[in-house]
Amino acid sequence: DQAPVCVDPSVESPDNCSFGTSSDHSIYNGSSSCTSYSIESQWNGDFSENNNRPSLLQTSIPENFVFQSTVDPGSRFSSHSQNGSANNGNGFMGSPASEFLVPNYFSQSELALHFKRGFEEASKFLPKGNQLNVGFKSNALTSELKQKASNTVVKVESDRKEYSPPRLIRKKSHEREDEDLEERNNKQSAVLGDESELSDMFDKVLICAGRRGQSSSSTADETLPNGPSKTLLPNEQTNGSNGGKARGKKQGKKKVVDLRTLLILCAQAITSNDNVTAKELIKQIRQDSSPYGDGSQRLAHYFVDALEARLAGTGTQIYTSLIAKRTSAADMLKAYQVYISVCPFVKVPIIFANNYISKAAEKATKLHIIDFGIFYGFHWPALIHRLANRPGGPPKLRITGIEFPQPGFRPAEAVQETGRRLVKYCERYNVPFQYHAIAQKWETIRTEDLKINSDEVIAVNCLCRFRNLLDETVVLNSPRDTVLNLIRKINPDVFVHSVVNGSYNAPFFVTRFREALFHFSALFDMCETNVSHEDNMRSMLEQKFYGREIMNIVACEGTERVERPESYKQWQVRNMRAGFVQLPLNPEVMKRVKERVKARYHSDFMVDVDGRWMLQGWKGRIIYASSAWIPA
Repeated sequence: DQAPVCVDPSVESPDNCSFGTSSDHSIYNGSSSCTSYSIESQWNGDFSENNNRPSLLQTSIPENFVFQSTVDPGSRFSSHSQNGSANNGNGFMGSPASEFLVPNYFSQSELALHFKRGFEEASKFLPKGNQLNVGFKSNALTSELKQKASNTVVKVESDRKEYSPPRLIRKKSHEREDEDLEERNNKQSAVLGDESELSDMFDKVLICAGRRGQSSSSTADETLPNGPSKTLLPNEQTNGSNGGKARGKKQGKKKVVDLRTLLILCAQAITSNDNVTAKELIKQIRQDSSPYGDGSQRLAHYFVDALEARLAGTGTQIYTSLIAKRTSAADMLKAYQVYISVCPFVKVPIIFANNYISKAAEKATKLHIIDFGIFYGFHWPALIHRLANRPGGPPKLRITGIEFPQPGFRPAEAVQETGRRLVKYCERYNVPFQYHAIAQKWETIRTEDLKINSDEVIAVNCLCRFRNLLDETVVLNSPRDTVLNLIRKINPDVFVHSVVNGSYNAPFFVTRFREALFHFSALFDMCETNVSHEDNMRSMLEQKFYGREIMNIVACEGTERVERPESYKQWQVRNMRAGFVQLPLNPEVMKRVKERVKARYHSDFMVDVDGRWMLQGWKGRIIYASSAWIPA
């Protein structure tokens, strides 16, 4: 006599907990509508006089299913309306209860006759004898049935792992996530323990001179697991890239493929909305590109990935996932070691900055460094070591590390980890040290946030990170000018500014793509010439840095495109407009830098001077520039 329960027809499967018109209560967002999902036996084992079998409403129903009845409780057993109205006022077609109200075509006697015949036919299938001739009031049978029912419950519980519904799987996945979280926390603790030992690696890799008279190159070589990375000459690289006759034939076939031309044609097809041609070109480029091939193949691989993402409209999502994957400091230091051993692009600006900061704080008792874009902080151990050996003792050092906030619940985690590493390193050399971490949009920082004291020497440093600030082509008030005006208000004793000399910030896609292709061609060619194919650190650097930047440049637009470099001449105009005066270059430092680059690195690396800018490049192409400024 119970009205049947009708499941909402919008429910397609147990996986979906979104019912009715709302789609915000999915099991994937942890909403309260799907808080539990339990399996119980379809038999409750409670048999009595008036309950010979379980009814539909006595069977267990998973709690996360929302069941709706289209029958009004007040008229639940009423007859169907005359016109067979399809709408009961709740938005459903027909009334499920009325569909089961069948007219009674049989009299009472006919019903009894039919029942008797059915009983006789059914009795033929019953076991012989009187073993079932026991009333339901019998305690023995009742206890036996209860025992069987309990066994059934146990059986269902034991099958739960194999035949668990989606919600139960979700519940167990939460348990696995808790275990994984605990495991990750343990691993993170181990990593933090390992990072406490990074000071030894800092000494060997990052300082400009060893503590016992050893040069940085000799100590850096010792930390490499397989010895120092060999600087490959052009003829050695050619032989190595061929790798035998079979590989030489394969490379010979690929010489006819001009990947750069194909990439530019693909970019033009995407701009013209010629998706068919663009897809064909992407397919053709993929056949000849590889992240483990030579420099041109690796370059084409990352650019075709970005082109495909732009064509599909998934550039922002891919780039967000890439920046969310943070590499540990230990692994990054290994890759950093390989990079600085074969390329001076990072090490030379660090030497440049340390000389100007040391000169400004020559007699200071307190030094406050404000670092825009501190990242892992690998550029400060050399200065800390230099300050520790200063005649008269080191000053009280305070570093304000500024970074962009990370996505997720802990936006300042990375910049705080950098501070902890620097604290341990300063303790190693008995340098009084304080660290202040700031993780927010740089244009929103105020002078009060920097906690500046009047009795300290202030040095502001930015190592090629202003390129990540938006400009006036995106927002009316340029964040670049805002940050420069902030630095001017700080009134530092020295402002060291290193930039990426790039022209791939044009609003027109094809122009930007072409300039980016030329810029990164020089970088991949530099890696191809100086690092072997088998070096895993090379692959990590190309993927983590070059590949990620290419994805943002090519596949992102608007505020999502954060890779926006300008030429050093454009930055000179901005700095002068903000009220800065450029300091002259130190001839002795420049001479020493040139000699070091010439002696330790490939002959195609160049260090040059343009006005008061120190320039670095590869095969005549200027890639980085550094200069020092003071307020006017």
